[in-house]
Amino acid sequence: MNYVSDWIDTLCMEWQKQLNDFMIIDWLEGANSSIIAKGALLMDKQKNGELSRMFGYAGKFHVLTVLGCVLSGISTILSMLPFVCIWLVIRDLIQAFAAGDISLATESTRYAWIAVVFAAASILIYFIALNCTHLAAFRTATNMRKTAIHHIVTLPLGYFSQNASGRLRKIIDDNAGLTEGFLAHQLPDLTGAAVMPVAVIVLIFLFDWRLGICCLIPMGISVIFLKQMMGGDNAQFMGKYMTALETMNKEAVEYIRGIPVVKVFQQTIYSFKNFHAAIEEYEKFASGYALKCRIPLTGFTVTLNGTFVLLIPVVMFILSGISGQAAYENVVLDFLFYSLFTPVCATMMNRIMFASEQLMAAKSAVSRVDEILQEKPLKEPEHPMIPADASIVFSDVSFSYPGAQEKALDHISFVVPAGKTVALVGASGSGKSTAASLIPRFYDVQSGSVTIGGVDVRNIEKRELMKRVAFVFQNTRLFKDTLLNNIKAARPDATREEVMKAANEAQCKDIIDRLPDGLDTLVGTGGTYLSGGENQRIALARAVLKDAPIIVLDEATAFADAENEHQIQLAFERLTQNKTVLMIAHRLSTIQDADLILVFKDGQIAERGTHEELLNLNGIYSSMWKDYQTSIAWKVGKEGEQHD
Repeated sequence: MNYVSDWIDTLCMEWQKQLNDFMIIDWLEGANSSIIAKGALLMDKQKNGELSRMFGYAGKFHVLTVLGCVLSGISTILSMLPFVCIWLVIRDLIQAFAAGDISLATESTRYAWIAVVFAAASILIYFIALNCTHLAAFRTATNMRKTAIHHIVTLPLGYFSQNASGRLRKIIDDNAGLTEGFLAHQLPDLTGAAVMPVAVIVLIFLFDWRLGICCLIPMGISVIFLKQMMGGDNAQFMGKYMTALETMNKEAVEYIRGIPVVKVFQQTIYSFKNFHAAIEEYEKFASGYALKCRIPLTGFTVTLNGTFVLLIPVVMFILSGISGQAAYENVVLDFLFYSLFTPVCATMMNRIMFASEQLMAAKSAVSRVDEILQEKPLKEPEHPMIPADASIVFSDVSFSYPGAQEKALDHISFVVPAGKTVALVGASGSGKSTAASLIPRFYDVQSGSVTIGGVDVRNIEKRELMKRVAFVFQNTRLFKDTLLNNIKAARPDATREEVMKAANEAQCKDIIDRLPDGLDTLVGTGGTYLSGGENQRIALARAVLKDAPIIVLDEATAFADAENEHQIQLAFERLTQNKTVLMIAHRLSTIQDADLILVFKDGQIAERGTHEELLNLNGIYSSMWKDYQTSIAWKVGKEGEQHD
């Protein structure tokens, strides 16, 4: 009935648009407002199985799933009755031929029409069953996505630096799709497969118990092979398989995004290494499972399709021990029935096998969405406080990333007075960006405290904290939207004039003037692409528009060329006026005028002071400054040689 299922898929998508026209759907919609809370509640109760949690996401729509499964079971029983009718037709014809008068086969036509009625009824009921399960499955998948997305936006921003967007998309979207497919197709088929053995046992013993046992023996052996494929170590396969698939998806997304950089620096083979390793890991699980199932699957298929090998000798043995025409005809007729019915047994077992595989996948899908839901959002303060000013104080702060053995920050303390600029420098991985990320609560400290205006950031309400801090990241991403809306993301209620003023102060006027539609130009897919330095200036325009008292700049000039860096420095001057600034930079020329420079090494502050003070120490900073000056001289020398 695959053609029926495919037809249902298309039809139900159209019906989804008109659901509210039906009274029963209106009643079901009444409960949808609490779906997300119910889904999360079921997730928290570990005693509930995956199916229970799926029903939790469906809300009252799970009634349709149950109804669809019941109807599928009825359809399965009806689908077997035409085989009985066909056998009755054959029996009637054989008896008429034996009597020498074909006109005696008076019941054949009636049995044929009854077979047609049973078949039509089975298809119709299966059609209704799949309508029910599809409607419930669509709602379940939708609510799974909504629940996960609504939960994700409550998580700290540090969570997204630990989990790539490709992996999260795979977990949320693809796993919700797997669940939808299971509830819409495999669950009703699994119900039918569960009902079928009972009906099969009744039918095979209804005619000749000896031949019935012959049919049951291959089915029993096939169950053993099926258990070998789905049980034991293979039962854990789906989780490992999905992990490998997520990793491959993540690496594919990252590789595609980095193709322009890869081509510029001619690093194609090197950059392909991680993606290739992910593909090999996926191939290891997929091919390994296939090889493990090779013998059991062969045994499963041969056993089911080899029923005749056992059935024919038994029939021959029975015929050799009987006498009389009537008894001989009855055995032959029974044999014909079992010959017709054997393919039904094979179909039933194949359904069970494929449905069991999909059940494993669906269980893994729900569990992986639950892993996201189990991530705890940062706690909101019970008694929020308002900072007195924009000063920042780190007091004996220590922090380790989740799962890391070493501390990223080890007992650091420093003060950023209100209206002053403090720069953080040091080698990659020394803890600079980690320290900056603790101010807007990307993470919470494990010990010590970070305060703004004398108030621990953990005691500041999230919205209030976000209003007070603006940050410009090293990797700036623009939305696939107009330039106007990209800048307004910092303050959605801003007027067009305010956006234009912020853009001018961020030195974006030349960018806007050369674009075909100015601020209304679409950026990203289907629109205009900007350079890294231009993206950075748009990000600065956001920060200017937000006008927050605290500015965090994390390698804001990292991807800027000389021209863009000059424009960005001009934008910095406007952005940082009378603001508390925490600046992270590798280009030391940008921080010479900072009120305080902190030199990080291995998660600790190794040196602190002004530019001149640190040079006089002849320590880490002095060495970094000399290296920086050497690199500038080398670049200037190279440019001079090219001009000569």
